[in-house]
Amino acid sequence: MSATYALVSLPLSGFDSGNEADALSSLRATVADATLVPYPVPGFRIGTLDALVQHADDLAKLDSACRGMVQKSADSLRSLFPDSPDKVAQQQTVNDKPTDQYLRNFSWNKVRYRAERPIGELIDVLQKELATIDNDVKSKFNQYNSVKSNLTNLQRKQNGNLATKSLTPVVNPSILVQDSEYLETHLIAVPNNLKKDFLKTYESIAPMVVPRSAYEVAQDDEFILFAVTTFKKHSTDFQHKCRENKWTPRQYKHVQGGREEEQRELQKVGEEERKVWGEALRLSRTGWSESVMIWAHVMALRVFVETVLRYGLPAEFVSAMVLTNSKQVKKVKTALDSTYSYLGGNAFGRDKKGRITKDDAALSSDMAAAGLAGGEGHEYTAYVYYEFELP
Repeated sequence: MSATYALVSLPLSGFDSGNEADALSSLRATVADATLVPYPVPGFRIGTLDALVQHADDLAKLDSACRGMVQKSADSLRSLFPDSPDKVAQQQTVNDKPTDQYLRNFSWNKVRYRAERPIGELIDVLQKELATIDNDVKSKFNQYNSVKSNLTNLQRKQNGNLATKSLTPVVNPSILVQDSEYLETHLIAVPNNLKKDFLKTYESIAPMVVPRSAYEVAQDDEFILFAVTTFKKHSTDFQHKCRENKWTPRQYKHVQGGREEEQRELQKVGEEERKVWGEALRLSRTGWSESVMIWAHVMALRVFVETVLRYGLPAEFVSAMVLTNSKQVKKVKTALDSTYSYLGGNAFGRDKKGRITKDDAALSSDMAAAGLAGGEGHEYTAYVYYEFELP
């Protein structure tokens, strides 16, 4: 059952004591079936109402981009460990800590993202960091997929059936007509069930096929490889007729030392694949760690911006994270709705009794006129609420 996280923000004015500790206690009692931890959000530079509304839109888009990048990092790890979900989970750490532990103990990185900077600048920094991670992971996985595809093709040539595999270790060059001005040997992979038809008709499907020249070179579970000699001027016609009869002409040219060269190339590409796999793993781990960390900071900004837009100034609120699961989250949400529904009609800076305070009355009026609701892509709630899951 997947872990589900929900960020909640409530105005301190909605509690009788106006105390953050009491507000957290009230929240814990409300979501008694889940775990609740503080989610500290710094006090940012607020700026103008128009700027806040724009920030809310930008953060909603960045939130979506973060979700996509976290999912992409998870998919990358799964592609590296396709049959080992436990190993995938071991790689999903943030700053070398389990992801859940990082989120439970989230604190704003004041060194990396100075809270006194304008919110717009912080959004730009986070956006650029996310784009860099995305490009790095995408570039490395393009390289890895290319090398892996090359290795798969080489392995198929070694281990496939006679219609696809390399013929270098199969064909003895002595069976081929070589250095002839007029004659040419063709290698044809014939399905086992078509052997009789082939032997009966190959001499007549095209002009100037050398009679009784069919020679069985090799056989596997699916195909028989025959060598057939024709005159060169009718080679194209003979190959075309073979394809019509569902016999597969194989291209082959004897090269001295070709078998050894193929083995060297297979070993070289195998070593490169292992090297790039390790690099892809390192970048996928980094991609997960960085994208989750960026996402956590984006969510903190979303909570702050939406809180100010909802509840007005001064920005006095309590923010917390609810940790639950996909089965229980609906029950948690119902409990929150029931307890804090009173905020629905006075979300713009009013106290519990519905009175707009003098200091934030004008701002609350402007926000109400702007028609702000629960944030882009979110169902409206009477309180600030963002729900998310990690893949």
